[in-house]
Amino acid sequence: MTHVKGKRRYDSAGRRAQARRSREEILDVAERRFLADGYAATTIVAVAAEAEVSVETIYKAFGGKSGLVRAIYERGLTGREPVPAYRRSDDMRAHETDPETIMRRWGLLTAEVASVVTPIRLLMRSAAATDPDVSAVLEDSDAERLTRMSHHARFLGERGYLRDGVTVAEATDILWTCSSVEIYELLVLKRGWSPQRFADFIADFMIASLLPDSEQNGRASGEPLPDDQ
Repeated sequence: MTHVKGKRRYDSAGRRAQARRSREEILDVAERRFLADGYAATTIVAVAAEAEVSVETIYKAFGGKSGLVRAIYERGLTGREPVPAYRRSDDMRAHETDPETIMRRWGLLTAEVASVVTPIRLLMRSAAATDPDVSAVLEDSDAERLTRMSHHARFLGERGYLRDGVTVAEATDILWTCSSVEIYELLVLKRGWSPQRFADFIADFMIASLLPDSEQNGRASGEPLPDDQ
């Protein structure tokens, strides 16, 4: 009996692993198809054939083309490393006490995630003009990102990092704008900036917009001002 139970647990784990591999393959195929052929021209039948799964499998797992787009976008938000970007961000800010360092690392994470999600985000933006389902996915993604940036802004406010006069609501809007793919599209895709230059720019902008200037930081930490001041 013990042997049978162990075998069942093994089989169950194997099936889950196979399901994950199948899901990733479907998303890989769908992303290639969407970006190469466009949203309208890509069909579930074509994705299923290339991924070697049934059409029913895709509909059951994703609910159709708009569901595939949503899943591709959400996968991209995890970034390029095994640990999801949002988890790395939360772990970092929980232990880091220097606000400028937090901004620098957020800049790097912003550039990393944008490099993954921008192509599919631009496809979503184009398809949303004629497809209400994709339009809903686009609106949901904006709302989810706004919630995430509000979470960050509250953290900055609770830590006392925000400069005088900057409210949590204003900080939310600034962070939401900095994390938009539109800025990445303009500077990296259209103007040819490197990801590192983009990350530095985002960090510099957040520091200048949200944090006290260096003089205020010095006074807050008890550091003496220069003699000529």
